[in-house]
Amino acid sequence: MRENFKKQIAIPQDHGSWVFILSPLLVGIFAGEKFNSAILGLTIAAMSAFMLRQPMTIFVKALSGRRPKTDLPPARFWLLVYGGIAALALVVLIAQGFGYLLLLAIPGVPVFAWHLWLVSKRAERKQAGVEVIATGVLSLVAPAAYWVAFGGYSPQGWWLWAWTWLQSAASIVYAYLRLEQRELKPDQPRSRKELWQMGSRAFLYTSFNLGASLILGWINLIPQFIFIPFLFQWLETIWGITHPSIGWKPTRIGVRQLIVSTIWTILFIVCWRL
Repeated sequence: MRENFKKQIAIPQDHGSWVFILSPLLVGIFAGEKFNSAILGLTIAAMSAFMLRQPMTIFVKALSGRRPKTDLPPARFWLLVYGGIAALALVVLIAQGFGYLLLLAIPGVPVFAWHLWLVSKRAERKQAGVEVIATGVLSLVAPAAYWVAFGGYSPQGWWLWAWTWLQSAASIVYAYLRLEQRELKPDQPRSRKELWQMGSRAFLYTSFNLGASLILGWINLIPQFIFIPFLFQWLETIWGITHPSIGWKPTRIGVRQLIVSTIWTILFIVCWRL
């Protein structure tokens, strides 16, 4: 029984991924402005589904020979634990009239299957496109939380989904840029032009987010000050492009990304309610 309680099997080890579920969850809850018992059920269901990814990944790795077969029993144990908790939480939500939220889980099935297929082929690393799509699925928790807190369906929830996904996508692209910058040689400085060429994709992502939030706020489709968190992310990207992370450890990059995403989440929550 003790072998079931292995941290690397029970808990996701890529700590930076936590923000991609917690940020949209908090955005949706605070945008809805009402806290009720259904919010607790949704939070438990969402977090259990998120946690389930780790033992499932380990299970596939063990089946494909990437990990020892002894990892199969503990992986199966945590799949049952997280799956059971998620199922119970969903039953509570359905009983409270939020059964339509199950429709939001449909896009996650093929994306998760795609991820597991890549894991079985030892090809899951450096898949920025897959990660961007996956965060789009995780961001669906924002409208779900909003509808639960609000007490029913509202089109406003889709705006929350779009903005949290756009932020996450830009964050992923920027993180890949910072990891790429680590390989630059300190004794071979790059010109400003070369640095901007390296960072062009990250700059385009954050510039689009900033421009879209400014225009849509100006025509009153969304709260007018919602551009502020995107301005913060845009300024961070410019700083990162002009100050390459030469020699930085991945942990340092991840911690800074976590801090930036946390500040963005707080700013978004405040600005959405202004």
